[in-house]
Amino acid sequence: MSTKTRSPHPSNTIQKISEHKELIAALFSGFLIAIAWLLEAYLSQSLWVILHLIAFIIGGYAKAKEGITETIRNKDLNVEMLMIFAAIGAAAIGYWTEGAILIFIFALSGALETYTMNKSNKEISSLMKLQPEEAWRIEGEEKEIVPVSSLQIDDIIYVRAGERIPADGKIDRGETSIDESAITGESIPVRKTENEEVLAGTVALDGSIYIRITKPADQTLFQQIIQMIQSAQEEKSPSQLFIEKFEGSYVKIVLIVVFFMMFIPYFLFDWTIQDSIYRAMILLVVASPCALVASIMPATLSAISKSARSGVLFKGGVHIENIGHIQAIAFDKTGTLTKGKPEVTDFHIHPDYTKEEILPIAMAMEQDSTHPLAHAIVTFCQQHKMDGLPEEDIHVSVSTLAGNGISAIIQNVTWVIGKPDYIGFEAYFELTTKRLAAEGKTIVYVKKGDQVVALFALKDTVRNDSIQAIKLLKQQGIHTVMLTGDHELTAKAIADEAGIDAYVANCLPHEKVEEIKKLKEVYQHVAMVGDGINDGPALATANIGIAMGEGTDVALETADVVLMKNNLSRITNAIHTSKKMNRIVKQNIFFSLAVIAVLIASNFLQVLDMPLGVIGHEGSTILVILNGLRLLK
Repeated sequence: MSTKTRSPHPSNTIQKISEHKELIAALFSGFLIAIAWLLEAYLSQSLWVILHLIAFIIGGYAKAKEGITETIRNKDLNVEMLMIFAAIGAAAIGYWTEGAILIFIFALSGALETYTMNKSNKEISSLMKLQPEEAWRIEGEEKEIVPVSSLQIDDIIYVRAGERIPADGKIDRGETSIDESAITGESIPVRKTENEEVLAGTVALDGSIYIRITKPADQTLFQQIIQMIQSAQEEKSPSQLFIEKFEGSYVKIVLIVVFFMMFIPYFLFDWTIQDSIYRAMILLVVASPCALVASIMPATLSAISKSARSGVLFKGGVHIENIGHIQAIAFDKTGTLTKGKPEVTDFHIHPDYTKEEILPIAMAMEQDSTHPLAHAIVTFCQQHKMDGLPEEDIHVSVSTLAGNGISAIIQNVTWVIGKPDYIGFEAYFELTTKRLAAEGKTIVYVKKGDQVVALFALKDTVRNDSIQAIKLLKQQGIHTVMLTGDHELTAKAIADEAGIDAYVANCLPHEKVEEIKKLKEVYQHVAMVGDGINDGPALATANIGIAMGEGTDVALETADVVLMKNNLSRITNAIHTSKKMNRIVKQNIFFSLAVIAVLIASNFLQVLDMPLGVIGHEGSTILVILNGLRLLK
């Protein structure tokens, strides 16, 4: 038998090439420059010039188009235009390689920026995959499949067990456990009955329901999450706004000075017209921001690479720069500070019984359930080497008690596992139940006949690394806050255990956004750490969004930083790397500006010729690159 390997679909390959065309063009222009430089001794002058012209056109096309388009639209010059003028100026006085290198470096930085932006915009498509496009609408005794967008208020729709709810509404008939983790982030399902609200994007787990629509499809909470992400992403940072405002003035000043440099010295200092033009071209080359670009990118890429080796992925240089300025960090609870799954933390038995009597029966009753609490109980039983009931009792018939628990008859005795308020009072477990409930734990009783014989206490436990991470952050003077959709008691217990400075309970997605905005008013630079769809708007609103590597696609795409190993202590490593990178970038910027100032002054004093100008300009670029590469150590 032979196995055939399916080749990639041509359209997928074309799409990939289209997405990365700027990067491919930039790299190819760099390749042509290298070929021309290596083979200069073997190429004719015309062929050597042609190779550089091709490198100019291929590498500079995207940025030239962007620069010209923005100049026409905004009626203002920009840095893209200055780089183009500088490269053309260098070529005009015979320095083709230097001009081509200017284009290559600028094109490469633009291509990487475009690639990062395209990656960060994919969370909307990830979100839409989780929203059903069709629904079963009920009209009288008939059911019909209709587009979700056509649903109107007061329409009745039918949702089967295991299906995702397509629109916000209230249960008209039926009851089910709802997995609301996509909206609230809470891992434990919530029991919903008639007249209770359900949200689009959540899942009906164990019962079919009829829902009366209360909101149009485009106004659901799920759609609001999408809109909040889009809105937050469109907001520009103050530094970005400053750069956009500054670049037009910078370009104009340089071009004006170059223009006057071509003629004023001729009239004032008895320079020849050739000397004036020559000096103007040198000025255009040495004043180009090539060294400034190199001051930031190599250091940034080195810091990104170093962080990636330790399991922290940054989606762009701006994010690794900003994380070093963070003054407060907000954490989601479920799946971020905690493991995201309930675990049995306590098990107590009535003195008349033993665990060998209780655990096999509990395991047999819960092992076929899909409920997270049942999974936790089964895991606990397995950890205690409980293999189950004897052969004759393996096939236990379990009945569901409408959101309150389960029951089964084993050896002619009725066993019930469920909520304390359903099963009833048991004096022996009263104080234990109160203590465990005060710790924010979920209590499950085991009842045999008329007697409660055991209890399980379950909790979504704090990650082992969370406490250490919070401690390290607080040592650096960073304020920590927990934002959770869970109730007050559980939130306080988790916050106390993790060492969090403050917490906000019962926090829905839009409320998390408001809390982030409040933090930004006090601390200016705020990070948000989360893992769920419900964290998406807050991740996008924060100065830095940090997602857990095992989180949802939406969280991963929305965030600026991803912790691939789900280790919160890696955040402190990233902050340290960021601060070191920021120091190196400042050194590089100061050095490159100082070199440019010296070169410009030397050019005006006529002690600098083109070769020395090129050596000074390119030499400063090489030095700042080498300084940036120190971060790789």
